[in-house]
Amino acid sequence: MLDPSSSEEESDEGLEEESRDVLAAAGGSQRAPPAPAREGRREAPGRAGGGGGAARPGSPSPSVLSEGRDEPERQLDEEQERRIRLQLYVFVVRCIAYPFNAKQPTDMARRQQKLNKQQLQLLKERFQAFLNGETQIVADEAFCNAVRSYYEVFLKSDRVARMVQSGGCSANDFREVFKKNIEKRVRSLPEIDGLSKETVLSSWIAKYDAIYRGEEDLCKQPNRMALSAVSELILSKEQLYEMFQQILGIKKLEHQLLYNACQLDNADEQAAQIRRELDGRLQLAEKMAKERKFPKFIAKEMENMYIEELRSSVNLLMANLESLPVSKGGPEFKLQKLKRSQNSAFLDIGDENEIQLSKSDVVLSFTLEIVIMEVQGLKSVAPNRIVYCTMEVEGGEKLQTDQAEASRPQWGTQGDFTTTHPRPVVKVKLFTESTGVLALEDKELGRVILYPTSNSSKSAELHRMMVPKSSQDSDLKIKLAVRMDKPPHMKHSGYLYALGQKVWKRWKKRYFVLVQVSQYTFAMCSYREKKSEPQELMQLEGYTVDYTDPHPGLQGGQMFFNAVKEGDTVIFASDDEQDRILWVQAMYRATGQSYKPVPAIQTQKVNPKGGTLHAGAQLRKFYADRFQKHGMDEFISASPCKLDHAFLFRILQRQTLDHRLNDSYSCLGWFSPGQVFVLDEYCARYGVRGCHRHLCYLTELMEHSESGAVVDPTLLHYSFAFCASHVHGSRPDGIGTVSMEEKDRFEEIKERLSFLLENQISHFRYCFPFGRPEGALKATLSLLERVLMKDIATPIPAEEVKKVVRKCLEKAALINYTRLTEYAKIEGQVTLFCFVFDTETMSQASPARKLEDVLHLAELCIEVLQQNEEHHAEGREAFAWWPDLLAEHAEKFWALFTVDMDTALEAQPQDSWDSFPLFQLLNNFLRNDTLLCNGKFHKHLQEIFVPLVVRYVDLMESSIAQSIHRGFEQETWQPVKNIANSLPNVALPKAPSLPRNLPQIPSFSTPSWMASLYESTNGSATSEDLFWKLDALQMFVFDLHWPEQEFAHHLEQRLKLMASDMIEACVKRTRTAFELKLQKASKTTDLRIPASVCTMLNVLVDAKKQSTKLCALDGGQELGSQWQQYHSKIDDLIDSTVKEIISMLVSKFVAVLEGVLSKLSRYDEGTFFSSILSFTVKAAAKYVDVPKPGMDLADTYIMFVRQNQDILREKVNEEMYIEKLFDQWYSSSMKVICVWLADRLDLQLHIYQLKTLIKIVKKTYRDFRLQGVLEGTLNSKTYDTLHRRLTVEEATASVSEGGLQGITMKDSDEEEEEG
Repeated sequence: MLDPSSSEEESDEGLEEESRDVLAAAGGSQRAPPAPAREGRREAPGRAGGGGGAARPGSPSPSVLSEGRDEPERQLDEEQERRIRLQLYVFVVRCIAYPFNAKQPTDMARRQQKLNKQQLQLLKERFQAFLNGETQIVADEAFCNAVRSYYEVFLKSDRVARMVQSGGCSANDFREVFKKNIEKRVRSLPEIDGLSKETVLSSWIAKYDAIYRGEEDLCKQPNRMALSAVSELILSKEQLYEMFQQILGIKKLEHQLLYNACQLDNADEQAAQIRRELDGRLQLAEKMAKERKFPKFIAKEMENMYIEELRSSVNLLMANLESLPVSKGGPEFKLQKLKRSQNSAFLDIGDENEIQLSKSDVVLSFTLEIVIMEVQGLKSVAPNRIVYCTMEVEGGEKLQTDQAEASRPQWGTQGDFTTTHPRPVVKVKLFTESTGVLALEDKELGRVILYPTSNSSKSAELHRMMVPKSSQDSDLKIKLAVRMDKPPHMKHSGYLYALGQKVWKRWKKRYFVLVQVSQYTFAMCSYREKKSEPQELMQLEGYTVDYTDPHPGLQGGQMFFNAVKEGDTVIFASDDEQDRILWVQAMYRATGQSYKPVPAIQTQKVNPKGGTLHAGAQLRKFYADRFQKHGMDEFISASPCKLDHAFLFRILQRQTLDHRLNDSYSCLGWFSPGQVFVLDEYCARYGVRGCHRHLCYLTELMEHSESGAVVDPTLLHYSFAFCASHVHGSRPDGIGTVSMEEKDRFEEIKERLSFLLENQISHFRYCFPFGRPEGALKATLSLLERVLMKDIATPIPAEEVKKVVRKCLEKAALINYTRLTEYAKIEGQVTLFCFVFDTETMSQASPARKLEDVLHLAELCIEVLQQNEEHHAEGREAFAWWPDLLAEHAEKFWALFTVDMDTALEAQPQDSWDSFPLFQLLNNFLRNDTLLCNGKFHKHLQEIFVPLVVRYVDLMESSIAQSIHRGFEQETWQPVKNIANSLPNVALPKAPSLPRNLPQIPSFSTPSWMASLYESTNGSATSEDLFWKLDALQMFVFDLHWPEQEFAHHLEQRLKLMASDMIEACVKRTRTAFELKLQKASKTTDLRIPASVCTMLNVLVDAKKQSTKLCALDGGQELGSQWQQYHSKIDDLIDSTVKEIISMLVSKFVAVLEGVLSKLSRYDEGTFFSSILSFTVKAAAKYVDVPKPGMDLADTYIMFVRQNQDILREKVNEEMYIEKLFDQWYSSSMKVICVWLADRLDLQLHIYQLKTLIKIVKKTYRDFRLQGVLEGTLNSKTYDTLHRRLTVEEATASVSEGGLQGITMKDSDEEEEEG
């Protein structure tokens, strides 16, 4: 029925060699305390070893001790152990058969099925198969990553393997760890419309369950679960018997023999056994009080209190027994409550004032069933006449059968009656219907009168009926059955001869009934016929029943027995030996006497009243013979009150705990409901003190915990609190006496428990891996505080607890780091650890390898602390009083890492920047931890890297300055791809993944991986390289996230100042190069702005943009005004440089225009050159088609303007600068033409001058308007003056020359098309 976890041979070895002959103590009246040697015990088979803890002190097992002994001596030891187990089993089965103190608890937490090593390996294979894609489970990448992390971190962990080996891990623990892991992952995922994160969690958990189950047959699982889950449910008596057979190693045959010999199925016998045991305990207490032999107590006055406690405990058990129904399962019978003035006086055996029963207290209630079958021999009535029967119990109602013909008088009718008469009178009459007209009553044909008892035959029998004298039916018989049920509280009945001094003073045969009024009150009553109340009664309390020899002077009766009480003797006699045995057994149960009567001569006679009793006696004799044959009678007859139950219970509890820890459940030391029930009942029934029970329990739990088993600290806390309350006088179970043994054992256990708890806290990462069992660390800390208390009333100062916990956490740091380095060594990753390798090994490793090893070790350290935070969160809650302790623990942990880190960093060559990733890794973790940020290790880390950062920035500054100098010397001013402005759009590798030897290279080229990402052209190679370096350097320093604010501000300010200086130098060098380039440019209309000039202008544009990003400081108020002045200086420099460059460029354009105007000056009126030109043109015009003078010059200039506008518009990336340039260019051009005309105010313009100027002015106006020059600038006063002058000149020329051949200042569509 139950799945046994250990064989009989294992159970046989469960008792230690120190077991003494408990059975031999039956002759003593005082319980000897258990010997100190009992503290040792063997290690239970199958218990997991390992774990952080001291070795269990234990005595060697019997098999080990007996290796050097002779065979007879070894057999003697084994036989002694077997006898102890059998004796224990007798007491256990009695507790199971008739419990009256305890019930199986229904509110205990259900325990989960534990995982074993084979199941863990199978689970690893299933998850590996999923990760390899060998299953049909569909999953996304996020779920696969979660499973992979779960597999690598949790399933493959050695700590999990040890937890599984210790039997403290269930499938639910695995599921909860996975659930906690994915909850954090799912929360970090982005929100998806229409898909809640709860749905994702449910889906992932369902997939996990599918992976966990694998391909196993789910149809078989319910059956397997139903079979293995039995021990966690409420068990039947048969299941409890079977469980404790396994626990104590009892064979099935031995159980059957004990079951029948103890009459476990007889509730009356079990109740009588309890009464005898309680009576024996009271007698033992009285004897102890009389002889003054007490256990050694901590105070002398506790001796009398101890006797009172013994008495009160027995009285309580009596009250519990008294409160039970007389017979369980009886038909609607309820115990009659005796009216007593003082119930305690009734329970006190020493009180001489007995409570007398009245005759009404023993009134019984019987149920009779009368079944009339048929009548035989009816001849006096015609066959067709109607006959019927009536039946009645005298003093009650009358019932009638159905009618039947006289030829076939059969009925089968049943009549039910109730009566209070133990000897009722039953009358059955046969009638026939009267046919006469004047007949008032039917005619009676016959009757029969019966006197049934509860012992009468219940089968149908023929009875001769009495008929009237004149009847012809001389042989009239009726077949009927009378069944009289026995009430539950009627224990025995029958006819006896009796003679007493106070009752039954005449030797006479009477009908006796043994009535149980309550569990402790029995009465022997004699009844007459048709009487409800007894004629006489004798209360059996205080009497002793026994077999006696025949009395020659008394006539009647063959087999004698008597009931003797101080001052009274009652002699009884029966006609049959079997009847005498049954009477003596019934009265023996009722009196509660310790002496068991044994007949001198056992004779076997046939019971004249029937074969049932005879068959039962034969069966009992058969089992008694077998029982005696196997030598078990001593276990049944052993007096429980004379045995050392403290010792026996300790063995029972130990064996039960071993069985529990080896079953299929992750119990953590908690007993199953059935085991709790049996142990509770045993302690109450046999007087095992609660403190002793919990002291033994604590000892066993600590031994298992020290051996690596997982024990719930809440369970330890409960037992320890009980013992502490008892020892300090709080009386948790009503027991106020404290023995010296209990106090000494408690102090010893307290010290041992304190060591165990400190060890567990020091190994919390391994005793409670991944936070399993849930809440165990917090409960352990709470228990430690309780253990450190001096007593239950005085709380321990917080500083003392803090001191102990600090010591534990310091050890934990060393343990965690040492095991971490060992793990890293096994992993094959690390070759540099001061705890693992020697100096020679360290010196052989290259600096790069050392740094790589330390970086990997740092990752492992961070992972350890993160796991502690994630899976031992309740530890942080428990340490809420002392948050600095967690910081000290982490600092101690990092201090151990510091040794290895410093060693690796010292080995690095000078000006090597490979260690920056280590700083970033550690700093990013430390700065996000409120307890560790700017702590001791964090500050040490900063002290190490401050010189490196400063040195790196110094070298970078020098390198950038050199690159600017050399770059501008060799600059070709060809436009390159833009880098710096687009840096935020590219996933740049995090500094220091940028080239870490930047200061060692004089200049940089644009990274090739960026070349294809941009299409627009911009600045020069030197400027772009400069801006990229400055931005990369600042990003590198920013990514360091320097925790110390003052140095962080210093770094930021220095980089901004450096950027300002570098940009200033870049701007100045660009201006100088621009001026040189422009001086070399042509001053004619052939001038086209070179790309290099546009590049220079773009460099200034970029400098303006980059200064905003690279030179702007997020400083405090104290730096604001000073830095704003410095930053505005850079902006002013850039702005002034841009203005100067625009002015120089405009001056160049104006110089070209002035050249054009100087060519027109040759046509001035009154000059010699003007006359020659005019004559030549007119003369040539007679013979050939001469082009219009001035048009080529105007077209060339207009082409010059338009092409340069397009170049500037295309090459320069800043619209604002282009607009300023065009505005100044237009304004300056109009001004130059206006001045040129003003100089010729008194002269009339030559026709060719006028045509050229009109075309230049109109096209210039139109082109600049198209380029976006505003109307206010276009239509300035200068342009108005110029427009009026040209209009007047045009009118004058029209009169004198006859027109300008289509060229006019007026706007026209033709001109628009022409232009």
